[in-house]
Amino acid sequence: MATDTAELKSLPRINEPAPDFVAQSTQDEIKLSGYRGKKWVVLFSHPADFTPVCTTEFVAFSKLWPEFDKRNVQLIGLSVDSIYSHIGWLTSIERNFGIKVPFPLIPDRNMKIAQDYGMIHPGASDTATVRTVFVIDDKGVIRALVYYPLQVGRNMDEILRIVDALQTVDKNGVATPANWEPGDAVIVPAPVTTEGAEKRKGEGYEYVDWYFSRKKL
Repeated sequence: MATDTAELKSLPRINEPAPDFVAQSTQDEIKLSGYRGKKWVVLFSHPADFTPVCTTEFVAFSKLWPEFDKRNVQLIGLSVDSIYSHIGWLTSIERNFGIKVPFPLIPDRNMKIAQDYGMIHPGASDTATVRTVFVIDDKGVIRALVYYPLQVGRNMDEILRIVDALQTVDKNGVATPANWEPGDAVIVPAPVTTEGAEKRKGEGYEYVDWYFSRKKL
């Protein structure tokens, strides 16, 4: 049990620095820390090349690539397949679906990155990465992480929504409610003093109670 606990503590967590790495990819060598101060990163893993669910995900990510690019987000894919497998699979996607994958794909053959990021779950597979998503901000900090089982494809619109929400939070010092979409009202931080709570109703927000107020940006 002590070993299991130690392993869990070593996994990346929200608001901690993303483990740095240098890796070859289908486009060029990637150094994660090279994006600091420049771009946000969505690092995601998939179980295996030439599999149907993963193929649908890469098609969906590629279709949304312009939206991620508008938000200054770099998509980076990863699995434990070889670089030759990656190249062959991406060529197959372009041939069969008419989609040219615009983002790099890392071959993590020694599973070093996968282990650092907790992408290998022995209960699912000892050798394949589960479907993980790490949203890393332009300071190199992990802001969100999502895990999916091997059999369930991801919702790319939700991943984009997470990026939108995080960037809105950072820019405006607010929070976003359940099911928030860009353009919806955001939540104003609650007062932290009784005096502030008493004043909140008259501050011009969409007021429900002293701890719950919204506004449009």
